[in-house]
Amino acid sequence: MTVLEKRKIGNTGVELTSLGLGTSPLGGCGVSVPFADFEAVILKAYELGVRYFDTAPLYGLGKSEHSLGHVLRVNGLLKDVVISTKAGRILKPASRSKRAESLYGIDWIEPLPYVDEYDYSYEGIMRSFEDSQQRMGVDGIDILYLHDVSGVWHRDSYDRYLSQLRESGYRACDELRSSGAVKAIGLGVNETASVLQVAAEFNLDCSLVAGRYTLLNHQPLEDFFPEAQRRGIAIIAGGVYNSGILAEGSKGAAAVRTYDYQLASPEILRRVEALEIVCSEFDISLATAATQFVYSHPAVTAVVQGALSTRHVEANVAAISAKVPSEFWSELKARGLIPNAAPIIDLAA
Repeated sequence: MTVLEKRKIGNTGVELTSLGLGTSPLGGCGVSVPFADFEAVILKAYELGVRYFDTAPLYGLGKSEHSLGHVLRVNGLLKDVVISTKAGRILKPASRSKRAESLYGIDWIEPLPYVDEYDYSYEGIMRSFEDSQQRMGVDGIDILYLHDVSGVWHRDSYDRYLSQLRESGYRACDELRSSGAVKAIGLGVNETASVLQVAAEFNLDCSLVAGRYTLLNHQPLEDFFPEAQRRGIAIIAGGVYNSGILAEGSKGAAAVRTYDYQLASPEILRRVEALEIVCSEFDISLATAATQFVYSHPAVTAVVQGALSTRHVEANVAAISAKVPSEFWSELKARGLIPNAAPIIDLAA
């Protein structure tokens, strides 16, 4: 078994392995995932040292939570792992409800027969939390993220949903945390601005932020990370491959040559090609560089990556575990591919 480094989320008592497994792909995000494959991926991750698993009601419209809880429970693993899920959506019968609008129009394959409806009120968060407990078969959840509390995601409806939080949703989060039903509260989003906006109104322990700090996106170095550290908000980083391009590289198939879920632009491809040249010179995979660049920042507590097969899990663990010499990062900085201010851990020492 690989021994993965662990970092704590403030004073919550929650400790995460450097690598977490995100179960959005396993929920059937654009592809059919039989339960046997779901179970194999979870068990392989556990075998290789992963002790943090993230899910959400949205993933497969309840399917991911059902499957994750079942696998962990029947294999006796619940006591050894940290689980996070999300609130902000209620699942309702598909035959009698209208599905919530989604920024990316996610196509769930063979989901459960439900649709999601946004609700960030006290009642909505409490119901979401209790429903998640029942789907997973657990008594309490380690981390509860408020899902997609984001102006980018909700656009014109953002103020309305933020008002729900202010009027009563924050109170639900506070009650869940103070009672011990939840150990940590955060946001699960694809942007940084909303994290700081909510943090100014409510005490966040952590936040799962996807795709904002990567080998291709360095903006959080200037504003977001310093403020998150000042406020004591642990960042769990998702989307470190920017939806595909930093995993498959510039020569990958068009379907995976994506940046933020869109076909990578010529400029992005040129930057990736420049990164690949240095990776080749040091015999380091692009995925390894992408993973460890993000994890090196002290604001980042863990990196969460999805997987559809045991092979993907093995590759993810290898990427976080490989030894990368400091000279590699120095060369990236010398060629202007990453900022001089980017913190780097010398794992080869």
